[in-house]
Amino acid sequence: MSPTDTEALIAENRRRYEALKSAGTGVAPKAMPQPTPRDALPVTTDETILAETIPGGWYANYQLKAGERLRIASPEGNAAVALLAWNAADTSERLNHADSIKIQWTAALGKGRLIFSDMGRVLLSITEDSSGAHDVLAGGLNAASVTRKYGDDPALRNTRTNFVLAAGKFGLTPRDIPPFVTFFAPVSVADDGSLSWQDGVREPGDFVELRAEIDLLVALSNCPHPLDPASGYTAGPAEITVLSARPVPESDFCRTATPEAVRGFENTDTYRTM
Repeated sequence: MSPTDTEALIAENRRRYEALKSAGTGVAPKAMPQPTPRDALPVTTDETILAETIPGGWYANYQLKAGERLRIASPEGNAAVALLAWNAADTSERLNHADSIKIQWTAALGKGRLIFSDMGRVLLSITEDSSGAHDVLAGGLNAASVTRKYGDDPALRNTRTNFVLAAGKFGLTPRDIPPFVTFFAPVSVADDGSLSWQDGVREPGDFVELRAEIDLLVALSNCPHPLDPASGYTAGPAEITVLSARPVPESDFCRTATPEAVRGFENTDTYRTM
């Protein structure tokens, strides 16, 4: 293929993408929900199934039933919690960060948005969110990048190793670890595609609440984000609460916000009734 043909193909693909994006965003809600106030929706003991703290640098595993909610909080404002999720009944289906972006026409996850699987089903709904400062693009630190950034200290843990260990507890291998979502990671995307960290955005008391839409295996890793400009290895605690299911009305915003959400839940609901 000649350079001219390649440029023409790129231009045509771009045109098709813009047409599809225009069609999708043209029927999107005029405004997403406002962030949840940090002091709103206190956790009640009658709804709490499990509550624990993930120290900075560590990880945890959870099994969620459909409808149960996972609240992730950053009490000191300096946690960065990466999340992976797999279908508990078929772990070949797992979180797909690219589809979560493409299907919703945005890399800005926040209250009202969804996390999709690679089967076009909704794994998690973001029902509450105080910050809207999350990352689906930059990934996480591995052992080599921790050493380059913070020095050769074996006590400093990394996201990749944490997820390998977490996956192993579910009987999974490194091959089962896809790209992931990181909460409380204020990464912005410039027009040229470059990524940058928005310092000063994270606040103590930030939290996000996720509703499981099918039975899930979930792994969390609480390590510094690769773009965090802090010179030291700073990772504050993350408070995790698993909450019982609540009835979900047909008018639930996450389920009805866009045609893409409606189709995703049609796929999900059909799967759950099989």
